[in-house]
Amino acid sequence: MAEPAAITPALFTFLRDLKSHNERAWFEEHRARFERDVREPLLAFIASVQEPLAGISPSILAIAKKQGGSLFRIHRDIRFSKDKSPYKTWAALQFRHEAARDVHAPGYYLHLEPDNSFAAAGIWRPARDELERVREAMVEEPDRWTTMRDGLEAKGWAFGGEALKRVPRGVDPDHPLADDLKRKDYIVSLPLDEGEICRSDFPDRYLDLARSAAPLPEYLCRVLGLAW
Repeated sequence: MAEPAAITPALFTFLRDLKSHNERAWFEEHRARFERDVREPLLAFIASVQEPLAGISPSILAIAKKQGGSLFRIHRDIRFSKDKSPYKTWAALQFRHEAARDVHAPGYYLHLEPDNSFAAAGIWRPARDELERVREAMVEEPDRWTTMRDGLEAKGWAFGGEALKRVPRGVDPDHPLADDLKRKDYIVSLPLDEGEICRSDFPDRYLDLARSAAPLPEYLCRVLGLAW
């Protein structure tokens, strides 16, 4: 049986070329490269981490499908954008909660882009009621939040995403968790270099990162009443 396709430097070469030729005619001419160097290796990667991710949390899904699974589409949604470039110049995977309706759900993310690759975990741009529940939990049990946050930062994870300029209404501006309560995203990330991504053992490395970051998606699931 043939070995599954691996992520190689060819993936990043294709993305660099796509950035220089972001047009439909070029993409169609090089579609075979996209399939061979980008989509097939990433579908194989998803399949390889499916069972181990379930060991971290049975509720986090890895779905190796060309559409409707863990792999983001290469096509951009240009309907409301001034930038009419048809393709993303990066590739990405999301392993999200089984109860999710869309990308705004607890889980894991892997972003592959020349000179800007990273692993991430948490929840991006949650709905207002979910955001309020997270903030309420932080206020009610601050030690639970700070223990989890400080533990992740000690392992090298950095909190990021967008934030409000002021604390939410009803929160003391001098609250010890003011900066955390301003967040609109509850995500952590860790940069990755192309060399480690292209190693044959990268699936194992990624799973180690997923275990390391697990306290944040687990915390979010518990707060939101989702199974972990």
